[in-house]
Amino acid sequence: MRLEVNNQGKFAYNILLEKDFSLLKGTLDELSDEKTKICIVTDTNVKRLYCEEVLGIFEGRKVFSFVFEAGEESKNLDTVRKLYKFLIENEFDRKDILLALGGGVVGDLCGYAAATYLRGIDFIQIPTTLLAQVDSSIGGKTGVDFEGYKNMVGAFYLPKAVYINLSTLKTLSEREYSSGMAELIKHGLIKDKTYYEDIISNKEKIKNRDLQIMEEMVYRSDLIKKGVVERDFKENGERVLLNFGHTLGHAIEKYFKFELSHGASVALGMLCAADISVERNMLFPEEYEKLKKLLSFFGLPVNLRIEDKDEVLKFTRNDKKVESGSLKFILLDGIGKAVIDRSVSSEDMKKALRSIKVE
Repeated sequence: MRLEVNNQGKFAYNILLEKDFSLLKGTLDELSDEKTKICIVTDTNVKRLYCEEVLGIFEGRKVFSFVFEAGEESKNLDTVRKLYKFLIENEFDRKDILLALGGGVVGDLCGYAAATYLRGIDFIQIPTTLLAQVDSSIGGKTGVDFEGYKNMVGAFYLPKAVYINLSTLKTLSEREYSSGMAELIKHGLIKDKTYYEDIISNKEKIKNRDLQIMEEMVYRSDLIKKGVVERDFKENGERVLLNFGHTLGHAIEKYFKFELSHGASVALGMLCAADISVERNMLFPEEYEKLKKLLSFFGLPVNLRIEDKDEVLKFTRNDKKVESGSLKFILLDGIGKAVIDRSVSSEDMKKALRSIKVE
């Protein structure tokens, strides 16, 4: 399956959904010639699973691999600096290409390096986690964490292609798979009620990672995100809606020093945002409960103990959605319709945190 992504009304790149890596070489051949050097950027976890297979696909080409320690703690400028040095030592120039083989950390870091090395070098996203396949690999957001603040340094920079091998979902841990489900569910909540209801209807097959149903679900999720980023590439308006659940989600993630997965944090953030929506009569209480059951079904947390709510709220002040001191909070005006609200107060957020039983 293939999705075309446009930017400013012109073709930008393809999202390819396959069940193996067999078409990856042909994809790269369309974008480069045999003299182009290739650098596979990956982490220690993905190296063990897929690096040798991908290296073998490009036998006969000049292929290098740069591997860094897996985990959010590696998503920083120190790792980017090491990658710059590796590329310089191996004489990579603007005609060469990087392949981001891995999850969101790999894709974000590799994309940022590609955007800034020699003022821009081509790269391809090869997302191997559900979270990356439905979210971080699509839309051109790249970046790294800085001094513990998530994605504070980055650039908007489009890949030349996104190649999704759905079979990689089979090797994900339950934690990683659940994390991706939070973003999948989010897309239905903010943009497509029918899609959200189809997730509920097919939840058993989705949980069992049936590749046929996952091909459809990933495709439809990508279709939603692609539409949003095409209409608002630089996040000046509609794209902010994709941050549903992320304001408090990122704050919770930071508060627990990234011990919770991104998806787990976002799930809790979505419940907080849904609770505020219920309080404002924008969402029915039974819709909140239905969401809570769905998140729990996929192994995502719906309750959490937080000792210091003020500390969590402090982290929201460094959120990228703060403009002129005003926080753009995303709420639901019914399932499938997200809205921007600038009136959500600290007390509203505290009450929402209490709603997920974080006493």
